[in-house]
Amino acid sequence: MPPIQFATPAPTFEDVWRMFQENAQQSKEDHRLMKERSAETERQMKEHLAETERQMKEHLAETERVMKERSAVLSKQLGDLGNRLGEFVEHAVAPAVVQLFQAQGVEVHEVHPEVSSHRNGEGVEIDLLVINDGALVAVECKSKLTHAHVDEHLERMEKLKRLFPLYKNHRALGAVAAMVMSDSVKAYAQNQGFYVLCQNGENVEVSNTEGFTPRAW
Repeated sequence: MPPIQFATPAPTFEDVWRMFQENAQQSKEDHRLMKERSAETERQMKEHLAETERQMKEHLAETERVMKERSAVLSKQLGDLGNRLGEFVEHAVAPAVVQLFQAQGVEVHEVHPEVSSHRNGEGVEIDLLVINDGALVAVECKSKLTHAHVDEHLERMEKLKRLFPLYKNHRALGAVAAMVMSDSVKAYAQNQGFYVLCQNGENVEVSNTEGFTPRAW
């Protein structure tokens, strides 16, 4: 007996047209959903960028505020340091240098802080100049003395008499003074022929070794 066969009816025009319309409608719906998702993605990105920009502005403003505060603190610290150095020169270094002369039986006639001279395109500045009729001591004062500061003072001493011709016949001696000075810098300064003045508590003392002979310019 032959197998039973069921014939599939051919789709009618209405069937095809309905399928076409359903596909078209689905395509429109897919397109609408894509636009909505794209719009939502764009909205979220704009919100994220706006929030990122807001956070960056807040961070920059905070950074600027902190930098201004630190700058103000640093300026105050530098000002305080400058005042301390000025007081160090006036109340500690000057009397110590005067005692250098007096220990040698030499009378001190003049003490001049912050002396400068400019001649023929050259210039020199001396933190403290102690003078009598035949000798002087030119002192370089620092909060912390370095080897470079010692070298700079050597250059100062070389041109001192040239730029201060009033003292061309004086015996010129050099000294370095600091609130902080390492042992190596002390030794280096003494080897260059300078008196070495160091802060010890509230006082300044001469730290040169026994038998030290100062260099005269």
